[in-house]
Amino acid sequence: MGSYAETAVSEAQTAIETVCPAIALLDAQGTVVGWSQAAQRLVGYSAAEVVGRSAGVLLVAPDDRAKASQAAQESTRRGRWSDLAQVRHRDGRSIDVRLCVSSLSGQDGLEWWVVCATDKALLPAWPAEATVAEPLLATLPLPSRLPIGVVIRDTHLRCIRVNDTQGSKDGIPLPKRLGRRLTEAAPGREAETLEAVMRQVLESGDPAINVDYQAFLPANVRSNRILTASYFRLDDAQGRALGVCVVSVDVTDSRRARERLAILGEASRRIGTTLDVMQTGQELADLAVPFLADYATVDLTESVPLGEEPLAHFGPQGGYIPVFCRAGLASIHPGTPESLFVRGEPVFVPPTSPVTGVLRSGKSHFEPILDASPGTWLDHHDAARAEKLREHAMHSLMVVPIHARGAVLGVAVFVRTKDPRPFEEDDLFLAEELVSWAALALDNARQYVRERSAALALQRLLLPHRATGGSAADVAWRYLPADSHHGIGGDWFDVIPLSGARVALVVGDVVGHGINAAAEMGQLRTAMRTLASMDMPPDEVLSRLDEQVIRLTEAEADPRHPATTRMAATCLYAVYDPVTHTCTMARAGHPPPAIIDPYGHVTFPDLPTGAPLGLGLVPFESVTLELAEGSVLALYTDGLIEARGQDISAGMNRLRAALARPGLTLDDLCSSAVDTLRAKPQSDDVTLLLARTRSLSADQVASWQFPSDLAVVSRARTLAARQLTQWGLEHLAESTGLIVSELFTNAIIHGKGDCNSDRTIGLRLIRHEMLTCEVSDANHCHPFVRHARTTDEHGRGLFLVTQLSRRWGTRHILDGKIIWADQQLPASA
Repeated sequence: MGSYAETAVSEAQTAIETVCPAIALLDAQGTVVGWSQAAQRLVGYSAAEVVGRSAGVLLVAPDDRAKASQAAQESTRRGRWSDLAQVRHRDGRSIDVRLCVSSLSGQDGLEWWVVCATDKALLPAWPAEATVAEPLLATLPLPSRLPIGVVIRDTHLRCIRVNDTQGSKDGIPLPKRLGRRLTEAAPGREAETLEAVMRQVLESGDPAINVDYQAFLPANVRSNRILTASYFRLDDAQGRALGVCVVSVDVTDSRRARERLAILGEASRRIGTTLDVMQTGQELADLAVPFLADYATVDLTESVPLGEEPLAHFGPQGGYIPVFCRAGLASIHPGTPESLFVRGEPVFVPPTSPVTGVLRSGKSHFEPILDASPGTWLDHHDAARAEKLREHAMHSLMVVPIHARGAVLGVAVFVRTKDPRPFEEDDLFLAEELVSWAALALDNARQYVRERSAALALQRLLLPHRATGGSAADVAWRYLPADSHHGIGGDWFDVIPLSGARVALVVGDVVGHGINAAAEMGQLRTAMRTLASMDMPPDEVLSRLDEQVIRLTEAEADPRHPATTRMAATCLYAVYDPVTHTCTMARAGHPPPAIIDPYGHVTFPDLPTGAPLGLGLVPFESVTLELAEGSVLALYTDGLIEARGQDISAGMNRLRAALARPGLTLDDLCSSAVDTLRAKPQSDDVTLLLARTRSLSADQVASWQFPSDLAVVSRARTLAARQLTQWGLEHLAESTGLIVSELFTNAIIHGKGDCNSDRTIGLRLIRHEMLTCEVSDANHCHPFVRHARTTDEHGRGLFLVTQLSRRWGTRHILDGKIIWADQQLPASA
């Protein structure tokens, strides 16, 4: 039966908070002495028709009148009565209502009554079994007081009648209230505001519904209550204002629940806006102050900001538990004077502090009345904190662990200083909800930091550290990983020295983000270096790389869903020759390079676009351009030129303007362009590679043409030795002579089957960082080193070249091939 009592209380509160009830004021004999306009709207009778008559005549059923009479006698002792009843409308129909009757005290000592009647159809559904329950609620164990406070004020707003509930709600005792206005009983701005509302009700006759105000409690009472009041004018028999009836309900719990719900809604919007663990910690502290606390800190274990795994359980180590890092700090006071540590500083915690207990148990520490008296653990182990605690009057404390997936990430501390109310259990529940939300965001951020750190480490390992263009070009580069929550991308670049003083420049972009993209980038960079070392033309290099990407995709594909796994990338590959001043380029779906001439004019050459790598579509095409010495070749990824809401051509125009600065050094130009063009926030990797071309002077290159005849081998050796003498490289004459002899002999012998009777053999010496010896012929067959037996007459030539040179190799040209060998020059050469 207790549930009926609870429902009666709930209906009474709902009637006041959501419905405008009909109000009637009765004297000790049950005669109506005051009537509200809401009462007239409910039953149709005006004040003139009701005032001065017995209220019982409005009840339809004789049983209701009998019960009302009996309840009135019992209510004299209990002070309240609530029941369902039927009242008679002026037009003759019956209305089911909820009656709430409360006795009122006055200075005359007589007990009057106030009746609040609400149409039952406007209230929440009553339990079905209550319709057949007998006896009615008058016989149920209702609370000793209805949760409704009632005050009757005259036209001068003096209190003439009040029920006992009102005094327990708003904190004004009965002797202080009767005969006085509210501003006299509880002087202050809030009382003045409420009296202004009452005057408006008296003048207009319109009720004022749900006006919130704070209870008038003594200053030494730390907790406070929120009440909502509705104001109704009472009229006499002539329709003149008799006074104001004020009906109040304590809504502290519902308002606080609403506030907590709003705070949790704010948490979903304000906590975890980034993948930065330090920022997330600060967001938690900022939300807690001043909504929940006057001072809040968020301390994370040192491993969390680094993306490392936190410890599952903590215990003292050498007398102290592991060090924390202060990630969040907020206070109602500017500069957070309560804190011993600033954001980012390490925080040390004594082993006897509540924080240690929280970390060990994994449960919150709740201390609504903080013990700051001398002799506590603070004085013995943390005198500095004790001084701060007393200086700022910290009187209530909550310490909540931040944990996710079984691991403790840190602790959040909430303190009240200026707010006199101690923390309550509901505050702890709210704090734990906020921390749980933050813990989820922190765990996501920690995992992101860990994966990002791994991907960055992988990229740093795979990208060039000391790239140099050798004698062919001066180079500068910038690589900036993405800072968005998607993780770093798959950008890569490379500068690869090639034979004949040439250099290969590469920029590529693997589709995707994160550690997978970084790993795929490493695979492609390794494959590109291998293909570049084979000295194939750029279009052929991209074709082979495209095949390699397809093979890698097939190797990783799920046999059940082969279409779900695909590696794709774009790439630009360029080879610059400082001897001929030419650059041969090909691209696979990548943005075209920019060329800055020595005067600062920027152009984008028209290169066939090609399909991205991994699709196996159209063949790639190479284009050869002649570049003036001092020209700058700019290779970049789309992250440099793409901007949200703008066409790619707009980004290329911005790049053109950023590169047209001939007065800058190459390194300064690279930095300036990246700083000018990169998006903020940066959602993709940004890579820019600049190469300023050099050229080898005529005295650094010597070349000859000879007929394909063994008789010319000695002359070739002589000419080579003479050139080395002019260069001051006499000490390399003997080894170079042997290399020339072996390469010439190999070319002549293996080219005998060639049908071209006008075959010639070319010899070129290039002095750059190496001494390069090149022998060219019209044969396309590649030589290879043989392992000759002791009885073989031939097959030792290339083995000898291998021993005499630093490295050697072959490359295709349009009308044959070139065999080359490099020898190391002395540092002074």
